[in-house]
Amino acid sequence: MLFNQEFTEIIMSKLYTMEMNSISGESVSLSEYRDQVLLIVNLASQCGLTPQYAGLCTLHEQGEVKVLGFPCNQFGAQEPGTDEQILEFATSRFDVSFPIFSKIEVNGDNACELYQWLKSEKPNPDGKADIAWNFTKFLIGKDGSVLARFEPQVSPEDIGTQLDNFL
Repeated sequence: MLFNQEFTEIIMSKLYTMEMNSISGESVSLSEYRDQVLLIVNLASQCGLTPQYAGLCTLHEQGEVKVLGFPCNQFGAQEPGTDEQILEFATSRFDVSFPIFSKIEVNGDNACELYQWLKSEKPNPDGKADIAWNFTKFLIGKDGSVLARFEPQVSPEDIGTQLDNFL
């Protein structure tokens, strides 16, 4: 029985073994977010869903969830800017206070390790792992497990009303 418990802890803590680059270029160990509820989101600044930034800021500022944003240009080339341009957009337009990371890929051969793991842990409701569009969201529990996946049309406000169901 001890083996199963140890195995489960190893799998759930995989998130905390990863490192990602912040949007300003520093390496960030995701272990910094241990014991916190996270909402991991792939972002885009030129998308019809870009106004979700405001709701993500509100969720983050309320304190129940720490939002981590990952810009991605794989969907309609809607995040074409450099990291500097993305950060300028997010802070000047939405006064973003949540951590934003360097632009990544979420699908395909160049998908970053974080998104490979998220997709394997929680496919979409149709059983497909790939991210369909910008603003797909993953809710992560304090133990590092993937609790839920929210497709792009699910707003941050809707997620906020559902948090108690997951926490």
